[in-house]
Amino acid sequence: MSGNKIALYDAFGELLYVLAKADGEIQKEEVDELEKILKAHPWSKEIIWSFNYEAKKENNLEDLYQKVLHACFDLGPNPEYQFMVEVLEAVAESSLGVVEEERALIDRFQKDLVEEFKKRS
Repeated sequence: MSGNKIALYDAFGELLYVLAKADGEIQKEEVDELEKILKAHPWSKEIIWSFNYEAKKENNLEDLYQKVLHACFDLGPNPEYQFMVEVLEAVAESSLGVVEEERALIDRFQKDLVEEFKKRS
């Protein structure tokens, strides 16, 4: 696996953790949905490993979000970001629908990526 793929999927798992914790706690439905969606993804083990690693560390969510963002900025535009957003949406929806904190995170992630990559074009 290339270094870029590792960094991308590590960031993906970290971002999913930030989303799952955005409303205060990780719900079982969110983890079940994440595992269901990623079952067919070629790097599912890496993404879930990264998610679980962050769950054990319990780092500051804003610091972790910034780490994810900078990893994405370093990697540049990538078609996997659309898949990332789709998984974020599905995981957020899985437990009582998308709450305000989850919606804000998803919207912020999309906005931050678009703004950064527009600067570069």
